[in-house]
Amino acid sequence: MSDGVGTTLVLQRGVFRGPMAATDAELYATVAQGEAARERHGLHLSPGATVDTDTYFGRLPAGYFRRWTTLTQVDLAFRFEATARSRVTVRGSDHTGMVHDLHDIDLEGADALALTVDLTPFTDGGNVWLTFMAGDGSLTIDDVRWSTIAQQPLRQPAVAICTFNRPADCVTTLATLVSDSVVAHELLAVCVVDQGTDRVDDQPDFPGVSAGLSDRFTYVQQPNLGGAGGFTRGMCEITERHDNVNIILMDDDIRCEPESVLRLNAFANLTTEPMIVGAQMLYLLHPTRLHVGAEEANLEKLRAGQWSEHALHDADMLTERQDRIADAGYNGWWTCLIPAEIIKTMDLPIPMFFQWDDIEYGIRANLAGGYRTVTLPGAAVWHMDFAVKDHDDWTLYFSIRNSLITAALHSDFDTAQLSVRLFREIAQYLVSMRYGLALTMIRSIEDFLVGPEILEDGGRQALVDIRTERKRFPETTISPESAIPGGSYDALPLHPAGIPPAKDKFDLVLSKRAATQLTGRVQRGCVTIPPQNEHWWHVSLFDQVVVTDASGSGYRVRTRDVRLARQLTKRTLLLMRRFRADGTKTAQAYRDALPRLTSIENWRRLFETPER
Repeated sequence: MSDGVGTTLVLQRGVFRGPMAATDAELYATVAQGEAARERHGLHLSPGATVDTDTYFGRLPAGYFRRWTTLTQVDLAFRFEATARSRVTVRGSDHTGMVHDLHDIDLEGADALALTVDLTPFTDGGNVWLTFMAGDGSLTIDDVRWSTIAQQPLRQPAVAICTFNRPADCVTTLATLVSDSVVAHELLAVCVVDQGTDRVDDQPDFPGVSAGLSDRFTYVQQPNLGGAGGFTRGMCEITERHDNVNIILMDDDIRCEPESVLRLNAFANLTTEPMIVGAQMLYLLHPTRLHVGAEEANLEKLRAGQWSEHALHDADMLTERQDRIADAGYNGWWTCLIPAEIIKTMDLPIPMFFQWDDIEYGIRANLAGGYRTVTLPGAAVWHMDFAVKDHDDWTLYFSIRNSLITAALHSDFDTAQLSVRLFREIAQYLVSMRYGLALTMIRSIEDFLVGPEILEDGGRQALVDIRTERKRFPETTISPESAIPGGSYDALPLHPAGIPPAKDKFDLVLSKRAATQLTGRVQRGCVTIPPQNEHWWHVSLFDQVVVTDASGSGYRVRTRDVRLARQLTKRTLLLMRRFRADGTKTAQAYRDALPRLTSIENWRRLFETPER
């Protein structure tokens, strides 16, 4: 790719199987009839075979190109060799999912095909794909490319990877990224920011991977400043060296699809205004399932990960198709492209250490700079399923504290409404005997009220403190089966949940369950509760429960403690009174401090501050 007018820009290539053997090839191309061999960028169809690319990675998201770019048509080209008359059909779906044929072309001999596909019918949504049908002889397809002539200077992609004590995963991601020669050639720079003690450059495969990128590769070590600090350092390193660049932030432990880099960068080069372009997330443990097609945050409820209107969520992409256009409020930084122009205009992320840094940045980019986010179908990586991460974890501290900071910066911040919501959530933790989790949330609100000074060290001390405090509570620890009262999970009585209370009765039931716990009118002895049934309104009926951890690696034993429940309830009530009194003033303090917190000067100070 080179700068200048009239450059051919490849939007996406035909990929017919994944970058590694473990990837489900059905996400790329389906053999609808007969026999066919799928290679990474080629197909070999036996006589009578049919291969369809109406698949997750096979479709061109025509509706997204019509909505967000200037494209009204796209060029399709590929090479073929047909030993007998064969056929290719260009098909499209509209926003309702109805499928129709756009072109039907015979293929004979060995040649190259080129045609133009009209995108004007796809304003409301839809996709385009190819179906190959071999006749009485074999058919070979190679080098499928969807492209256009870009009438503007083009930005090259650069990748910034943040890593913390996952050196083998990081090297695997790097190796997969550069295994695609086209993508590796396009990369302007790759920066790895290593914040761990188990160093990436100690891995045996590191020299070979880094040498393949030559002087385009940068390896930086710094103190652990969380994802916010790692990705921000990557942004700084790349923008200091390059102006006209699209920076792709990428997690270290993903399973990488190199084609996504090409697709994100091409789309970003065609948008009518600079945009954040995010890759979608497929589940690592359930690799054909999509996390969400596009998501947004509800700041009034302090909730992220809310799926946007028309967006698929927890969907099997072997059977589902994203035909409707879904508008995103932000994109997770498992893999997300941000043009350097946006970074230079918006300043840098806020040093919140972990969680909500990507959300806050996406919201700020939109509200302050008018920069939208699109989550692009067909551009994806595999990331560990969120369902295997137990909610009872130190990460809740950063989730709640940082959601409050984000809401303070970008919403009306109704302290009365928020205090009711926060109190209700803490109370549910208390009645379900999750005392450590309640304390984690209490601390997050207390530290929010400290004001922007809590971010002065980038969050490092907060991480140490909350982990230390949580150790006081036995149920925050994952225990082996030998630690279960009675010595066996199966020996304890099992109690599935009954019918949940009506939502308009939640507060009434919560009050009753609190009284039940405090007065001891509970079922005595220890019971087991299936993890899918650990609702607060059910767990609170018992004196002691054992629940399997979401990771499946052990058990959590929760035991009723009236003294502790009363102590934490009193602390919560006092905190909510203070939140209502001081929350508005604290919110203004965060707004006033935002330019300083997100400045390059503040971040340089944090980068150079050694670990304590």
